[in-house]
Amino acid sequence: MPNTRITRTLSLAAVSGLVAASVVACAPAEGAGDTITVGTLRAQPHLYTPYFYDQFAPEGKSFEIVLFDSSSDVKNAVVSGSVDLGVTGAPSVLAGLADGQDVKIIASSADGGSRIVGAPDITDPQDLAGKTIGYPMGASQEILLKLTLENLGIDPDNDVTLVNLPFSEMANAYTSGQIDAMSSAEIGPSVAIDAGAVDIVSPYDTPVGEVNIVLAATGEFVAEEPELAQEVVDTHIQASEYMAENPEEWSAGLVEDFGMDAAVADLAIQNVTPRWELDDDYQAQVAALAEQMLAFGQISEGVDTSAALDPTFVVASTVND
Repeated sequence: MPNTRITRTLSLAAVSGLVAASVVACAPAEGAGDTITVGTLRAQPHLYTPYFYDQFAPEGKSFEIVLFDSSSDVKNAVVSGSVDLGVTGAPSVLAGLADGQDVKIIASSADGGSRIVGAPDITDPQDLAGKTIGYPMGASQEILLKLTLENLGIDPDNDVTLVNLPFSEMANAYTSGQIDAMSSAEIGPSVAIDAGAVDIVSPYDTPVGEVNIVLAATGEFVAEEPELAQEVVDTHIQASEYMAENPEEWSAGLVEDFGMDAAVADLAIQNVTPRWELDDDYQAQVAALAEQMLAFGQISEGVDTSAALDPTFVVASTVND
């Protein structure tokens, strides 16, 4: 695995204190030996791309990974300047824009990473009616679940019992019998499958598709540091392609860095597609995600997704030609 330096943090406040104590300025410094800080989430296979960055880092630069517990924390760290960039959930960026924050998607990062799984006696998706289903309120998995239920003719408000649970508690809630099924992000669904759960229905058959994880930066960062932004996107593209082509290293890294069970890691990464493109189809899916976030009350204002997406750097990149 690459020798990427890792800073483990418990909260945004902790990382802000750490950066203030150890770094003269949060903005990228000038000159050789620069360190670029990238926020991401701990122990989640679909947010693992930064761990491959140092293999493809520009000459004289290195990457420092700063770990957070939620996509909102990653996005807030980007906006505040506590980190230079962040690998985070697309919904967190859209929510930030709806709140008037300066944040943009400058590359995609991973599709998928969501599953709707449940007890093996749920042999048909229609069997979800009457069941207790765990979901994470405010996340894309809430939208995917509710759209999927509606597509099945199941009323999310009346035909099922929905239980809001943190990602970290979802698998335990299933194995302890508190819920019959879940709509969640990895690795919880794979942990449940390893314990006997089954895939019930694909969460991806909606206009949102598989859109999930992105590379985010502020508009100020890309305007003031366009060459550095291009270097980071070039690095991200190469790391994404390498991770897709070397799933055994990806899985081994999850085991080594986070103590993940190897079988669970292997299962989870089969449900994730590393990517970097911001093509027309992807932009349409992000727009659909923004529309559904507004419809389901996750944001109070509509978002102009043309302002949310800046494909400048993926279009200009030549590393994958």
